[in-house]
Amino acid sequence: MPAARPGRDDVLALDPDQPAARDPRRAGTGRARNPGRGAGRRRPRARERAALETHLPGARWYDSSEELLADARLDFVDIATPPSSHAPLIRRALERGLHVLCEKPLVHSLDDLGALRALAGRMGRVLHTVHNWHHAPIVRRTAALVREGAIGRVTRVDWHTLRTRPAVTNDGDEENWRFDPLIAGGGVLADHGWHVFYVVQGWIGEAPQSVSARLETRRHTRWSVEDTATVRLAYAHATAEILLTWAADERRNWAAVTGADGMIELQDDTLVLTRGGDSTSRWLCPPALSGGGYHPDWFEAVADQFLAEVTGQAPRGANLDEASLCAALEHSARTSSLAGGRGVALTGVSG
Repeated sequence: MPAARPGRDDVLALDPDQPAARDPRRAGTGRARNPGRGAGRRRPRARERAALETHLPGARWYDSSEELLADARLDFVDIATPPSSHAPLIRRALERGLHVLCEKPLVHSLDDLGALRALAGRMGRVLHTVHNWHHAPIVRRTAALVREGAIGRVTRVDWHTLRTRPAVTNDGDEENWRFDPLIAGGGVLADHGWHVFYVVQGWIGEAPQSVSARLETRRHTRWSVEDTATVRLAYAHATAEILLTWAADERRNWAAVTGADGMIELQDDTLVLTRGGDSTSRWLCPPALSGGGYHPDWFEAVADQFLAEVTGQAPRGANLDEASLCAALEHSARTSSLAGGRGVALTGVSG
């Protein structure tokens, strides 16, 4: 992906000497952040800065990511910039000897992925992607039921993400970086596909063998990115059929996990387990998957996992392997769509 447009970064860091930073998940944090049109597009508005300073009274502001990364008090950085800036920011942070927590998609380029994986290994640092949908209550319960064998071996997963439009940035539609393929890396597949890939992979639990996909613009023709993606993942013993769209008439998430002995249906915030025909169980699992775009209540578990890797309480690499699979699936889906939807074989990819 091309580098983000040059300019000044909107960057903050938490001061480990201040009370707000004493949670070990926050101490020594550098957060590279820019909610506008590409990294370094503008300075934060006064109301945004005031709101952040209310919630993070220990925050320090920097004029550039270079200035932030030069701060000797940092232990890690949390990168929350638009996707095209991820690779250079990750590289600079790792070279500085910092652990890195980064929003999805980690990167779009497989070349960048390989180089950053190698760099993290050489530096002995954690590179961890925010896979927060694992921690949605309904996704967690589904994963537990699958692990317990409630429906037997999983043979099929169907997933629908229906939206009427992408999430709005702080700049509104006129400056929404999600419409710019040079910044976002694509449309709805880049925005939602990554989350769906790792969730589905967790349920199926084996390496995918091939990907076929079609990317379309069904409604929002003035955009330069796809508003609809249909993706099929083929496994040795299962298939996954995925529909992602910004062109729906409603906002909703739905999924079904079919196994040899039953089915689990996810209806946004309601989970239904069916076994033996008429035998059903139902759970309410708020909040709804479609209830918002940021899901801050799912983030604490992400921070805990990242901290466990950093401190050696958990083995390193599982999250990075998962992120690598997501990058490979997105790349292969785009390759398939350009070839008219033909299947693209996946090699060297683990489940």
